[in-house]
Amino acid sequence: MADNLSEALKKLKLASADSATDNVESCLDCLLKALAHNNANASEKVQEMGVLPLLPTLLAPQSSCTPKVANIIAEVAKNEFMRSPCVEAGLIPPLVQLLHSKDQEVLLQTGRALGNICYDSHEGRSAVDQAGGAQIVAGHIKSMSQNTDPDNGKLLTVFCGMLMNYSNENDSLQAQLINMGVIPTLVKLLGLHSDNTALTEMCLIAFGNLAELESSKEQFASTNIAEELVRLFQKQAEHEKKEMIFEVLAPLAENDVIKLQLVEAGLVECLLDVVTHTVDGERDEDVAQLKTASDLMVLLLLGDESMQKLFEAGKGSVFERVLSWVPSHNHQLQLAGALAIANFARNDGNCIHMVESGIVQKLLELLDRHVEEGNVTVQHAALSALRNLAIPVVNKAKMLSAGVSDTVLKFLPSEMPPVQFKLLGTLRMLIDTQADAADQLGTNAKLVERLVEWCEAKDHAGVMGESNRLLSALIRHSKSKDVVKTVIQGAGVKHLVVMAMSEHMIMQNEALVALGLIAGLDLVGAEKDFVGAGLVQVLHKLLSDERTAPEIKYNSMILICAVMGSEPLHKEVQGLAFIDVVSKLRSHENKTVSHQASLTEQRLTAQS
Repeated sequence: MADNLSEALKKLKLASADSATDNVESCLDCLLKALAHNNANASEKVQEMGVLPLLPTLLAPQSSCTPKVANIIAEVAKNEFMRSPCVEAGLIPPLVQLLHSKDQEVLLQTGRALGNICYDSHEGRSAVDQAGGAQIVAGHIKSMSQNTDPDNGKLLTVFCGMLMNYSNENDSLQAQLINMGVIPTLVKLLGLHSDNTALTEMCLIAFGNLAELESSKEQFASTNIAEELVRLFQKQAEHEKKEMIFEVLAPLAENDVIKLQLVEAGLVECLLDVVTHTVDGERDEDVAQLKTASDLMVLLLLGDESMQKLFEAGKGSVFERVLSWVPSHNHQLQLAGALAIANFARNDGNCIHMVESGIVQKLLELLDRHVEEGNVTVQHAALSALRNLAIPVVNKAKMLSAGVSDTVLKFLPSEMPPVQFKLLGTLRMLIDTQADAADQLGTNAKLVERLVEWCEAKDHAGVMGESNRLLSALIRHSKSKDVVKTVIQGAGVKHLVVMAMSEHMIMQNEALVALGLIAGLDLVGAEKDFVGAGLVQVLHKLLSDERTAPEIKYNSMILICAVMGSEPLHKEVQGLAFIDVVSKLRSHENKTVSHQASLTEQRLTAQS
């Protein structure tokens, strides 16, 4: 075979110079046979003998050899090492010219050749881009899309594959295709050629690539992609085919408009069906499908409109089904059920209805199952749901009496920052305006000790911030001397002083109000900590800085007045010439600030 091939290639070199068609044809047949036998070896031989540069002249539109030459290029370009040489041999411009041919076989082989040269090849893509190949192919696909003839379907599959190879993982080329209007054309193809498996798969892979680009979502949303994908999904029995559709659905479902379209097209019913059929399955593909379907369900609930449509005032069958996942024995479904509740709990009306319908108990039972050696993602999801449900004021007392805080406190020993973060947020939401609960939790020395520890979690800014905020909230909502005492004994005061310098105004304010209550309820007990943490210096800084918000200035002056009863703090105030700073604030544009400045100045003058 090798000798025959060498002979044929030599003849091809001579024949191409003479343009002797018959000789060329027999050499091309020999080469195609060699490529079919051992593609890599034959391709190496083609490269060694310098045959590629001869091929452009053989790609004449009228020549009978042209389909075979294009087929040979398609075959050699299956090898990665041959793609750059194909570009360097100048094959792309004549191939792109052949895209204007009316001959079906020429178009088919040319599409294959260009697609294979573009596969994973920057040089190939760049050359096709410069020659304008993608525009011509996109035009062909558009004009051929209505024709359901089998030969036409084969050519469409090759052209879609060529565009996919051309743009795969290349944002700028994908954007180019989107601008050419390829998306609506491909969606049409999917609808008209749904019985053509190869073409359908090619469309799905192309959608998967293009859907990753944000700019594609708007175009997808203007088509009936949701209906087509759901219709296709309903027809599939094989795991692999469903997975292909899932891979397109996931990036598309990140768009809120498409979320709603998918819900209206009946995707949710398909997903619930998948869950029912795979929940007890032990095969890897069942586990994978269950995860994908339940994750996608949760994603659909992230859109406000799609979520509300499925909630149906808490009477929706989908809502009921998803709730039944929470007590499931399957961790994936428990997780999805808890996340779904957290997503449904995004407005007060939904939260109030869900608490009335007894969801809290289900979540507490789920958390109890995951205290010891629990699944962290399930813990995190269930705590997220409880935190959201605790936002409406009417829910707080009900949730507290259901024992939510007791269950949440079981996770205090957790070393997982995501769980710590949600635990803190849930407790903070629960005690908001609930004095008794704030008092009870604020005198829990173990909790305060853990909060102080987390206030130093510099590696986890979220946990650190939430710990500070909960510490402050315990004092602000309880207004209790016992809570203040517990915080002082637990060494929490210094953290509230640091919090007063936070870059977030809401946290600064919460810290200053809590510090004011500490000064008012137990100044003697806190005096040492105030001095050690440099409270007076912090207040001087806040009042001197022009960028400080009016309410922060106001609360800082209230706090200055509150600490004047302490001799060491009073001395520090005098030492820093506060009167000068405060007297300037008398002319502040904010009336509340200027009025408080006058009162604070009087107090400072009287005690100097």
